[in-house]
Amino acid sequence: MIEQTTIDTIVARVEASRVDDQIVSGLRADFPDLHFTWCMDDDIGSEQPLLEREQFNLYLVNGQAHCLKLTTDPAVANGVVIAEVVE
Repeated sequence: MIEQTTIDTIVARVEASRVDDQIVSGLRADFPDLHFTWCMDDDIGSEQPLLEREQFNLYLVNGQAHCLKLTTDPAVANGVVIAEVVE
């Protein structure tokens, strides 16, 4: 489960910076119980993001049942994908 306050903090930190190794490493250090992935948004496919921003989209990962899949439900999420949007 990922609390809404955690999601809000992640979004605010990424918005205040740019998507890069430093921001992702910082998030991993500050939220060690969550798995973070950084990729390009066009690598995701047709899945619906939890949040859309100008420079990135935020997806949640559900790792239950030993199979990773994207979800929009924070109650079952245990990971975050920060998908960089590039025009």
